[in-house]
Amino acid sequence: MTAAVHGSAFSKSEMMIVAAARELAGQRVCFVGVGLPNIAVNLAQRTVAPDLELVYEAGVFGARPARLPLSIGDPTIVTGSTAAVSMYELFSFYLQGGLIDVGFLGAAQIDRFGNINTTVIGDYERPTTRLPGSGGACEIAINARQVFVIMRQSARSFVEKIDFRTSPGNLGGAEQAERIRREGGWLGRGPSVVVTDLGTWHFDDDCEMRLDSLHPGATLDDVRATIGWQPRIAGSLASTAPPTDAELRLIREELDPGGAYTR
Repeated sequence: MTAAVHGSAFSKSEMMIVAAARELAGQRVCFVGVGLPNIAVNLAQRTVAPDLELVYEAGVFGARPARLPLSIGDPTIVTGSTAAVSMYELFSFYLQGGLIDVGFLGAAQIDRFGNINTTVIGDYERPTTRLPGSGGACEIAINARQVFVIMRQSARSFVEKIDFRTSPGNLGGAEQAERIRREGGWLGRGPSVVVTDLGTWHFDDDCEMRLDSLHPGATLDDVRATIGWQPRIAGSLASTAPPTDAELRLIREELDPGGAYTR
């Protein structure tokens, strides 16, 4: 689906990437997950957060990639970096040392409290789909000061109960999350933003997702049809500003000319 803006057209995926990038305004150090987080943070670095330090799991801190990395192991991630270290050093001294402001993750499934599944769909012993797994996502989720998530929204991905909890979000709600973070010595405050192709969600005082902004072309009926629970909607629901021509040019000409992320 496309929508017209200032003579341009944009896809739902482009809107999602732009909205996610904008959420990084004012952030300083971001641990980048694979997939959609990768293009969102690189767009943010070129627009709203020029001083953003990108951290990649392969052992790179302060990356300024010359092009969009194809994976966390792409050699371009060391371009202009502050440091290239071992994964052990990166996780021990940077992430567990409390130096990461935002962990930016993707997900296959998510629940109302921001718990993430990237392990299996179905029963763990006999899954219908086996997913890539955690990688460093679990450690990022509990140790980054806050967690941003970007993912396409569907009834299969926004579920009442995830099939496997790969990365904890707010667990069963505010009280449980606060207790377990304190007892476990977790550094992070948990998820604070979820951006989808329909809208932008934040978390309320109960640590449950709340829709705060609806993207152009999306409706509340679309939202309710693609979620496994009764969603909380902000009383003053905003409309997401559409992508600018400059943001679209960066995505299409610089970051993703082949359309790998935006098809």
